[in-house]
Amino acid sequence: MAHFTKPATGSWTTNYPELGTGPVDFTDSIDPAFYEDEKAAIFRKSWLNVGRVNKLPRVGSYFTKELPFLNTSIVIVRDSEKEVRAFYNICRHRGNKLVWNDYPNEEVQGVCRQFTCKYHAWRYSLEGELTFVQQEKEFFDLDKGQYGLKGLRCEVWQGFIFVNLDDNAKPLEEYLGPFLKGVEGYPFHEMTEVYSYKAEIGANWKLFIDAFAEFYHAPVLHQKQAVKDEADKLIGTGFEALHYEVAAPHSMVSSWGGMAPPKDPSMVKPIERELRSGLFGPWDRPDIDGLDELPEGLNPARHRAWGIDEFEIFPNMSLLFWAPGWFLTYHYWPTSVSSHTFEASLYFVPAKNARQRLGQELAAVTFKEYALQDANTLEATQKMLETRAIKEFPLNDQEVLLRHLHTHVQKIVADHRANGNGKAN
Repeated sequence: MAHFTKPATGSWTTNYPELGTGPVDFTDSIDPAFYEDEKAAIFRKSWLNVGRVNKLPRVGSYFTKELPFLNTSIVIVRDSEKEVRAFYNICRHRGNKLVWNDYPNEEVQGVCRQFTCKYHAWRYSLEGELTFVQQEKEFFDLDKGQYGLKGLRCEVWQGFIFVNLDDNAKPLEEYLGPFLKGVEGYPFHEMTEVYSYKAEIGANWKLFIDAFAEFYHAPVLHQKQAVKDEADKLIGTGFEALHYEVAAPHSMVSSWGGMAPPKDPSMVKPIERELRSGLFGPWDRPDIDGLDELPEGLNPARHRAWGIDEFEIFPNMSLLFWAPGWFLTYHYWPTSVSSHTFEASLYFVPAKNARQRLGQELAAVTFKEYALQDANTLEATQKMLETRAIKEFPLNDQEVLLRHLHTHVQKIVADHRANGNGKAN
């Protein structure tokens, strides 16, 4: 018997009949040709989040983002009018990478008044205009107005910076749709204390999204995150979410958990009791506007036990809201069909004292351990999928978002190939 109310259709999965209920083919996570088509059909045409405006605090602030799976690098900058712009990170003279420090493939950030190429000292304004050419008279009728930096689509939503390599893509707000509009107004801007880490994962990018889009595994894989009595109780109960929603291409899951402080302090470890923090973040909600009455898109079930909402922003961003008043992001950047770079950032309201700071640091390191437990498991999954001994797998009702992700990705690639593109033709 379900612990929480399900749709009238009887299950979350049948609430979206286009998804079906049969086994799902996971060949999309091991096929090199499919991966090549994913890059062209999905990543070259979708809005990709590359960071937050926190990284661009003033005029001239910039950072680079490496996208090797798309064979490019971009630079994002706050121009002289305080607008956020994105450019391909390439000099218009001979194609040298424009912005880098000691190692060309490493991401960098900083502040400047202009961009100067290391090779021949061509200079560009923060707006991308070519302003200086070394020995300009040696060129033949060179019109500097024709040789500014090549820009790409760049838009900001709620402080999140998105880029798109497709000049014909729909506007970002339209891409996100009403689904994400429901979280607008959350006090993102107040949460500027950031703890970040990244890891190289030996698994397809979709498999890590799968891991975070269901909590069915949590009582099993993450048993040691709780004291033994609590862990035994959780595995005995299992997991059910409060709410799932699919708004293609995006989706979300809303869950209990993450309540702070816990009803019974003995449920958690001594250091958590001492610092009033842990896996679900600091227990004491920050005193800021925007948390007592949340945006209508959060806690859609309006359940008193609500603890977390996770939004999967297609293709490769997870945005998580926690009841105690903080948020985090995950990103999954492909590096091959069987590997990707995983990035995580936790955002808190800045600490006012040492105790709060230690509480945030405890949450950050605890969450890192939590996430990388999944990473280790996924590398084992990847290796066995690659045997091709079994291609299709049954998914339960708590795995509806996985079903949506693979079904949707496969449809996009199939349409791409049907239009005369792709490796399968």
